[in-house]
Amino acid sequence: MRELLNTKEVAKYLGINEKKVYYLAKAGKLPCTRVTGKWVFPKKLIDEWIEENSRGVVRDKKSEQRDFLLAAGSDDPSLGILRDLYTSRKTPASLFMATIGSSAGLTAIRDGVADFALSHLLDPTTGEYNLPFIQKAIPSGVAVVALFHRELGLLLRPGNPLGLQTLADLTRTSIRMINRQKGSGTRHYLDQEFSRLGIDPNKINGYDDSVATHLEAGLKILRQEADAGIATRAAARLLGLDFIPFTQERFDILIPKERFFSPAIQTLLEIVGSREFRTRVEAMGGYDTSESGRIIASS
Repeated sequence: MRELLNTKEVAKYLGINEKKVYYLAKAGKLPCTRVTGKWVFPKKLIDEWIEENSRGVVRDKKSEQRDFLLAAGSDDPSLGILRDLYTSRKTPASLFMATIGSSAGLTAIRDGVADFALSHLLDPTTGEYNLPFIQKAIPSGVAVVALFHRELGLLLRPGNPLGLQTLADLTRTSIRMINRQKGSGTRHYLDQEFSRLGIDPNKINGYDDSVATHLEAGLKILRQEADAGIATRAAARLLGLDFIPFTQERFDILIPKERFFSPAIQTLLEIVGSREFRTRVEAMGGYDTSESGRIIASS
């Protein structure tokens, strides 16, 4: 059976109807998350839920000692490195990542669905990443740990045949852009920039066409289904696309306080601060890992 199950598969696995699965998911009584609008259920979490409920035990999040982790939030091409290193250090172990956008990642840890979130939400007033949003969304408090800084900019076809240089160039009627999904940190940044520059998104061809990851955006451009999109330098390098840098942003791990000292999270943080992780990430291009593993804040 697959590691990630849909509602139909969970219903069959538990021997209940799909309506009951939806009810349990929406009520927060079944371990799950939403990916591109659909419920997703990690099988290992479902197995643990079955075992605990068969004993009549209510799980105490503060005493959890499981080795597998569920991350929710933003996307980055380097996250496969983090997952591979975690799996290599804990046996048996799994690190599941649900690419649902930074805003939804905050919701996932607030609701107790995920063990940690990945986020790069910029507050234009303070110039600070993530902290102003955490204070509003998660009053119970989280630890914020820097994962890395990364370059974000405009992805273009090889050689930039259309001569695009700025976001204002996307307003040309002949240009087709590919966007990121609502709630993602990249979409959040782009909308802020459009507002700052006085650009009307409704005048941009393709503004409402979105994908969930940086590589998906790049592939759209590579297949000439779009002319430009916002993504990381690493995505451009992996796909052989041109890249115009706009900003360097901080990309953080957000960890609920009750999970911070669990063995699984501590292993994750040891990896983030390791030379191996930093070396492999920086080799992809467009990353600064000098602060990786540093605790930014604890609220």
